[in-house]
Amino acid sequence: MNDAQIGRRVRALRLRLGRRQRDIAARAGVSQDVISLIERGRLERVSIKVIRRVAQALDAELAMTVRWRGGDLDRLLDEGHAGLIGAVVALLRRHGWQVRAEVSYSEYGERGSIDILAWHPVDRTLLVIEVKTELTSVEETLRKHDEKARLAAKVALKQFKWHARTTSRLLVLPDLSTPRRRVERHATVLTVAYPVRGSAVRSWLGTPLDAISGLLFIAARSTGTGISRKRVRCRKAA
Repeated sequence: MNDAQIGRRVRALRLRLGRRQRDIAARAGVSQDVISLIERGRLERVSIKVIRRVAQALDAELAMTVRWRGGDLDRLLDEGHAGLIGAVVALLRRHGWQVRAEVSYSEYGERGSIDILAWHPVDRTLLVIEVKTELTSVEETLRKHDEKARLAAKVALKQFKWHARTTSRLLVLPDLSTPRRRVERHATVLTVAYPVRGSAVRSWLGTPLDAISGLLFIAARSTGTGISRKRVRCRKAA
């Protein structure tokens, strides 16, 4: 969506609500000239923060995306996600876990897909893994991970006949400087949500006796481009 299209949508929504430019300006705490600039598609003269405030004044939200070479960026991000999943699956299997990837669920009106659902048959431990190539929204990540962990035991029993004794959570991020800085920036929240880190997580994977909530940085499988191009297929361990 280009600047002109955003402007037209803002104007159409304002008219749909029966509001004047100065009404929206007052709600957003900006001048009427700013509303006029946005509606005319002159977004280069307005900060993103202000555009978000104007959208909120219209009971809407600004959804942004980044495009590269006609959509190739989506493919690149998918490869990065697959590379991380491959690295996690390999690590789990070395410790005797059974693994399922992209497990879809629909329970009590809640729908989604668990990136990795892992089962340790010796200790009857269930592990719900959220894999992120980038941590864009901490709040959304926590909310969705909580939902998946809450429903995981029922999903595992229904789909794979796994009778879990405990359910644990693990957030996996690529071992790169940007994700690490992001975690540091939100340390107050993330330390409470995922207190177990690094070597403690890896040690627990070998003997998962108690339930944990952890965060692990892991290097994705690499190729010449730095990210794996191989799709991961998970099957029940022998």
